[in-house]
Amino acid sequence: MTAILGISAFYHDSAAALVVDGQIVAAAQEERFSRRKHDAEFPRQAIEYCLSEAGLEPSQVDHVGFYEKPLLKFDRLLETYFSFAPQGFRSFRKAMPEWAGPKLQLRREIRRGLGKQYKGRICFCEHHQSHAASAFFPSPFDEAAILTMDGVGEWATTSMGVGRANRIELTHQIPFPHSLGLLYSAITYYTGFRVNSDEYKVMGLAPYGEPRFVDLIRDKLITIYPDGSYRLHLDYFEYCQGLKMTSRRLDRLFGRRPRRPDEPVEQLDMDLAASIQNVIEEVMLLAARHLHQVSGLDSLCLAGGVALNCVANGRLLREGPFDHIWIQPAAGDAGGALGVAMLIWHQLMNRPREVVVPDRQGGSLLGPKLHTADMEQSLSDLGAVYRRFTDREALSDEVARCLDEGDLVGMARGRMEFGPRALGNRSILADARRADTQRDLNLKTKFRESFRPFAPIVLAEEVSEYFEVAPQCPSPYMLLVAPVREVHR
Repeated sequence: MTAILGISAFYHDSAAALVVDGQIVAAAQEERFSRRKHDAEFPRQAIEYCLSEAGLEPSQVDHVGFYEKPLLKFDRLLETYFSFAPQGFRSFRKAMPEWAGPKLQLRREIRRGLGKQYKGRICFCEHHQSHAASAFFPSPFDEAAILTMDGVGEWATTSMGVGRANRIELTHQIPFPHSLGLLYSAITYYTGFRVNSDEYKVMGLAPYGEPRFVDLIRDKLITIYPDGSYRLHLDYFEYCQGLKMTSRRLDRLFGRRPRRPDEPVEQLDMDLAASIQNVIEEVMLLAARHLHQVSGLDSLCLAGGVALNCVANGRLLREGPFDHIWIQPAAGDAGGALGVAMLIWHQLMNRPREVVVPDRQGGSLLGPKLHTADMEQSLSDLGAVYRRFTDREALSDEVARCLDEGDLVGMARGRMEFGPRALGNRSILADARRADTQRDLNLKTKFRESFRPFAPIVLAEEVSEYFEVAPQCPSPYMLLVAPVREVHR
């Protein structure tokens, strides 16, 4: 038996994943245990869970992998600060104490986090290699093109390549500071939302606006080339040298300072959201078409934070050149933990890869299980009134009745989802037929902005009846948005 532990930590969405003899046994984000959103601390609890799921101690792990190369990332930070000196001194002064600790002493931190029981090798791979591996190796394709897009890893912000059998090769790259993810994050910041956290809110806000700034963004903020490559016009941004994302020049461009989080969302914010969404989709489409041309392949795998933009993914599927698309459900940094573990198994150890349909991700239900006794104890401690069903059909009938009567149903069962999306095992269910469902869920149940969307679900075999999507492209992971067919609007 060969056990490989993958780790992502210290930057965003710390996580752990365990692969045993090539099989994904467990994966979880630290935030699920600490209850701190986007927890970036060393994932001790996630590691403890993964090992317990396989009945292993740290000393029984054969390989440990980390999802990026910290020294290469440190090199990028230093070079960036020196390039913009003395402007970046405040940011430099804030960042260096963090790097003087665990970030530059990762081997020591990992061994300490494993209780000093692990004595083996620690492997470091590049950030976008982790993303690419997490996208291709669990996918249902024997060979596929690979596209990864995010804010930034060490230097790469966009990478292209191919995966075949048990190997991946990245062939094209766009380096920092030019980044599609950071462009989207800059607009996230400008419209009053949190960077590296609330980008999905901008995606949800986009349908309420008009894309009237598309030409202005293309003219002033980014140059887009026919092959999907791009360059940002850095005078409008401050993420290289400052403590904020955008500069005063961008304020003058749109006629306002950045919105504060406690201020109401304006039409300008909605229109900017619609506009940047349109630009992101255009770049992804151009990049996909170029990748399809140079690879000659008909299947595509996606990962990186930009791949969580399910609206862009849906358009890529409808209008792009690829027949099949598979997206890593934990497409952000958390998925890097799984990627590096699988990269070690297949590429470092040269172990063969078995293609599994629909995929090797197991529904992404890779987190801790819920047990009936624990649930009953929790309900009793709360003084809740509950009824236990032993017949699954009777339970389903009761859930259907509650939904039909307009009630909400909290669904908690089985193993927890790995990734940011609720996929049925930790979900709130409501009746999508009711016009006020979305508003009431946001305002009365989740206490969040009224524009935030929810995912509709239908039986897989009926998806083409309700949505404008090909039946051979299922969407089990809430990563594809498709228009509702006209007859159902």
